[in-house]
Order: sequence, then C-alpha cells, then structure tokens
Amino acid sequence: MHRRLTSFSHHLFTKYSYSLCNSAILQAEPHFSKPRNNGFKLFRVFMYTSTHNRRVLDPDDPSTLMKEDGVAVSSQMWIENFRDPEKTATNLVSYLRRFELWVLAYQKVCADEMGAYMPRSAVQRSALEDLLALRNAVLDSRFKWGARLEFFIKSPKDKTEYESLSKRKIRAILTTTQPSAFQDRIVQEVLFMILEPIYEARFSQKSFAFRPGRTAHTVLRVVRRSFAGYLWYIKGDLSTVLDGMKVGMVISALMRDVRDKMVIDLVKSALVTPVITSQVDEGEKKKKVKRKYQKKKILADDEPKPDPFWLESFFGFAPEEAEKVPTWGHCGILSPLLANVCLDELDRWMEGKIKEFYRPSKTDVIWNAPDGEIEQGNTSWPEFVPTSGPDKTRKIDYVRFGGHILIGVRGPRADAATLRKQLIEFCDQKYMLKLDNECLPIEHITKGIMFLDHVLCRRVVYPTLRYTATGGKIISEKGVGTLLSVTASLKQCIKQFRKLNYLKGDRDPDPQPCFRMFHATQAHTNAQMNKFLSTMVEWYRFADNRKKIVNFCSYIIRGSLAKLYAAKYKLRSRAKVYKIGARNLSRPIKEKKGQSPEYHNLLRMGLAESIDGLQYTRMSLVPETDYTPFPTGWRPEHEKALLEYIKLDDPKTLEEQRQCLSEQGLVSPQDYTSMLVWNYKRSALPKLEQYSTTEKREEMLLESNDKSVDHLAGDEKDNGISYHAAQL
Repeated sequence: MHRRLTSFSHHLFTKYSYSLCNSAILQAEPHFSKPRNNGFKLFRVFMYTSTHNRRVLDPDDPSTLMKEDGVAVSSQMWIENFRDPEKTATNLVSYLRRFELWVLAYQKVCADEMGAYMPRSAVQRSALEDLLALRNAVLDSRFKWGARLEFFIKSPKDKTEYESLSKRKIRAILTTTQPSAFQDRIVQEVLFMILEPIYEARFSQKSFAFRPGRTAHTVLRVVRRSFAGYLWYIKGDLSTVLDGMKVGMVISALMRDVRDKMVIDLVKSALVTPVITSQVDEGEKKKKVKRKYQKKKILADDEPKPDPFWLESFFGFAPEEAEKVPTWGHCGILSPLLANVCLDELDRWMEGKIKEFYRPSKTDVIWNAPDGEIEQGNTSWPEFVPTSGPDKTRKIDYVRFGGHILIGVRGPRADAATLRKQLIEFCDQKYMLKLDNECLPIEHITKGIMFLDHVLCRRVVYPTLRYTATGGKIISEKGVGTLLSVTASLKQCIKQFRKLNYLKGDRDPDPQPCFRMFHATQAHTNAQMNKFLSTMVEWYRFADNRKKIVNFCSYIIRGSLAKLYAAKYKLRSRAKVYKIGARNLSRPIKEKKGQSPEYHNLLRMGLAESIDGLQYTRMSLVPETDYTPFPTGWRPEHEKALLEYIKLDDPKTLEEQRQCLSEQGLVSPQDYTSMLVWNYKRSALPKLEQYSTTEKREEMLLESNDKSVDHLAGDEKDNGISYHAAQL
C-alpha cells in the first residue's frame, strides 16, 4: 500500500508540471478515477493547488494593520484602567497608533453622519487609505484643527470638489460658520475612546451627567436614599464653568492623571485654535417672509431621518440642569469629559469636607458608625429619620449633576453658612469664578428645594416607637420623624407645556390644538402621542405624585388632540369629538353613517389603519411610583461587570475559592440558610450581654431566631431562598 502511494506521488510530481490545474491532472492520470484509490490522490492534488494558488496579501492594504477588533482594544483599555485606577497614564501614543481604534471611530462618526451603522467589511479601501493618512498626520504633528478646504478624509456624503470652487464660494466657506469637519470628529472620537476609561476609573461617585450609566434618574434615587435626614440645603449653579475655562486650567487638570505629550498637545491645540463664526448684523437680518406651500421632501438613501414629533416634544421637557452641554473650541464630544475632569477637583474637595463635618452622636440611631456610611434606623421603616437637634449627628452630603450641585446639611444653619463661605473661596481660587450668597442660597427643607424639575420636601410623621428599656420592660411612645418626599413639579410641567404651545394660562390651563399634526392620520397622531406619554411616564418614574402628574399630562394631550380633530373635521367642539371618537379617541372620527362601510369591516379587509386609543386616560391606569431600594455603594452595570471580571481574573481570588471549596466543600441550600440565620443571631449577641439571667438570654435567643426567619422570608427574592427553607 505504501509503495503504491509513493510511486503515485513520484509519478504525479515528476511527469507533470506544477502549473497544471486540477482538470489537467485528472485528464493526464489514466487510472485516477478508480473508486478504490482516488480519495487520497484528490486530497494531495487539492492540497497542492490550494497552497500554490493562495493569494498573497498586499502589503500596501491598510486592512493588514488591523490585528484585532476595535471593540476588543477599547475593552482592554477599560480593564487596565479599572484594575489600577491610581496609575498615571504615560504611554498613550501606543493607543494612538492602533489602527483598529481609528476604524472604530470612523464607524461611529459615519453612524452619526449617515444615520446607519457601517460594518467594518463595508468600509472601502480608499476610505481606509485616507484614514491611515489622517492617523499618520496626527502622529507626525501635521494635523490641524478646523481645516475647511484641505482634508485627509472626507465624509461619504461630501461630494464637493474643493479644487474647482469659485473664489466667492471659497471666501464664504472661510468666513461663515461651518459644522465641525468630518476628520476633526474622527480625531475627537479617538481621543475620547482613549481618555474616557482613564478618568471613569478615577471620577468621584458623587458626580453625575456626561457619564455612562449615571442619569438624572440615578440622582433622584441617590437623593431619595441619602438625603432623608437633612434640613438645610445649598443649591449651586456653576454652569458658567461649562461655557468655557482658561486653557491653562484645563490642561493642568488633565495633566494630573495623563502625562503623554502628544495627547496633551492635541487637546491644547483644539482649545487654542479659534473657531470661525459669522456674525450677522441687525441691519442685515432678513425680513420674515410669508411661508409658501412646500412639496413633501423625499429623503435620500444616505440621509438620516429627522427626529419624530413625539421625541422633539419630549426634548422640550429637559430640566434646566440638563439643558446646557459644554462645547469648548474644537474639542466637540471631548468637552463634557474635560468639564468633568475640571470639576472633579470640586468633587474631591467636597468629599474631604464630608469627612471633616461628620460628628457622630452616641444617642442618635443613625449615622453613628465610624465612617458615617452605615445608615441604620428603624429596619421596618427605612425612610424614617428622627428630627435634628443639638444631641443629633451632624453630617453633610453632596451630589453634582453637570454644573449644578446640591448639598444637604444636618445640623445648625451655621454649619451650612460656614460651608458656603468655604465653597465660595474654593471656586474663586480654583476656577476664578466669582460667586456670592445669592448664587448659593441656603434653603430649609420645609420650603421645598427644586432639583431636576422635582421638589424635595418633607412630611412630618408621628410613629409609635417600641423599644426595650433597662430591665426588659417594653416601652411604647410616640416619636417624631420626617419622610423625604420627591415630587414632580406641576408648575414646571405647565411651564414646559406652554413652551411647546400645548396650552395657555397658568391658574386654569386650557389645552391648545396641536396643528403640527394637522395633515397626519388619526392613527399616526395617536401613536405619536402614546409614545410621548410613555416617555413622560418613564421620566416621572420615581416621583411620589407620578399618578397625578401623568394624568395631568394625559389630560393636556387628549384635550389638544380633541381640539385638533374638531378643527380638522369641523365638529366645532371637543364634546362632539369625544362623542364620536370615545374618551380615548380610539374610534375613527371622520366616518359618517350611510356614506362608508363600517370601520371594523374596513379594518378586517385591510383598507384602514388600526387606531390605538390614548393611554392613561384615567388615573387608575397610571403605574405606581417606583420605590425600589437603592443599594449602598451603587455602581452602573458596566462598572460592576468590569470589577467582577477583574476580581475573577485575579489569581488570589481563584486561590481563595479553591481553598474554600477544599476546606468546606460545596455549600447546600440548607447549610447556606443556617449560616445566614447564625450570622443574624451573632449580630444580636451584643444585646444579650445586657442581660444577666439565663431565662432572659433564652428569651432573647428565641426572639432573634424568629426575627431571623422572618428576615430571610422577606428577602427570599434577593437571596434565592424559599420561606420553607428558612423555616428549616
């Protein structure tokens, strides 16, 4: 057998040339198609031809520089920075050289430009070559921000031939306001992908806005959980910092953690390079021309669709704290990150003041831990907080949303005044920002503090407190406490609706017809308004008056649509619209009896659109307020995943798990339940030391056993333990 295979291979490779193709080899070999021995011969022939005819990679092809996926490179940067957050970033040029990040930045900018994501396989070779030229220009310090005529790479939508432009058009391009160049946005994206993981690992947990996973809802949940016991509040507006800072301050704040000359020079040149803007004189302003009829615009294939009507309306409800987004020079999307870098010094300073002002009291039931983080009051009523007084714990807390800060003070007003004075001095020295007492007012909780269009106020409650006194006597007495209430501002909601021309009047608001939807069908109009209402319901998710505020929004929108349909179909009044279209406007209003088939028949035949009725027309249909407890030490999901990955990747963690399994073995549910019960009992042992007799010790043990079982039964969803397992 081996001899026959050897003779065949020698016969094949000596008799015929290597340049013969498979068909020539099959024709030249007379016994090649025998069923017994043709398998191995075909294998050898195909192996030879596949290796011989393999396509040689073009060394000039930029795609050969992409060794990994851009997302994988970016993920590795996040992992490295969260593994060692205090490490100073020095060698960032190595990431600037990674062509994968440039391709990923090109995809992101194209998605914003074209309105659709472009996969890496769809990027043309010419675009990759231009992108490589842009990267080399940045590395060789030949790149200039704000170019208007000479580009290394242009947008796929830009078909302009700049070489053949007239002098008048060139002068107009050089002197008028132009959007940020396509290549500038690519460089901004690359710098953003490099700098964001560095600072996200270092930023304070007290700062929100312009950060992934930290939204206005997060701030409201933090305030609801941590600001329950504060009587005095300092609300500050530092949004003037977002308008612009001196270049030296920004660079010095950036160089605290980044020591790479090329990256620093790129950011500095983006801040220093002037932005050309055209100023229109008042005399040259065009007169308002009467609007003429315009044909319906047809979008091109690569043109992004405009925002729908419901989304534009909801953007009008943006709170005052979230309206301003910083734009510094040619930094673009880097500006919010740089603003957080500069304001991070304020966050660190406030964290030091929180520790400085903390004065625990032994007689207080909350905040009496050494670090001041354990907030344990009445376990059956976690939101209950005793009122303040001279023998109570003094403490402050702080959150920042963009350029707006909120400070809560528990203690005398003199502490709040002292802190305000120190804050004014700090902002003057650090940011050259002149503040006064009017910019940082001190308000009592009873007046209501407006923050993110929600009012923070308190409700005084008088619960019955039961506790065990000396000697084992159970005492019941009336206590005084407060509950923090986070309610949506109805006044602010009316103001936003008036801005969008949905209503007029303050005391008795009257809905106005929404004429922008005049030419849309009833089904489309109702669908748009239902989406708008759904976003409103989500926005007021954590407000105590969620039902009331959403029902008011539904009333305004429903009245606006009723007036619109009354004007469109000439019904003269809202009452007639409701009579024909029902309360939720789900019936077709234009249908008339005897002139057209029934709506249900048309719907069944597919000749009419299904009309969805308006949502939340009654208060009972509005969902309840979300009172989900906010955990201590909360982090966004991506940060928790990163920290968990780093912990599992640590060899010490793996060794600890192996040692635990070798010593204790696998833990059964019953063992886990008994372990939790024992831990709960052990927390009650200090109370047992107050009792001397054996009978009282046994009574206390039985009581703690019952409480531990009840505690486990209440937390069965979190711990995955059933109530029956807890009873065992």
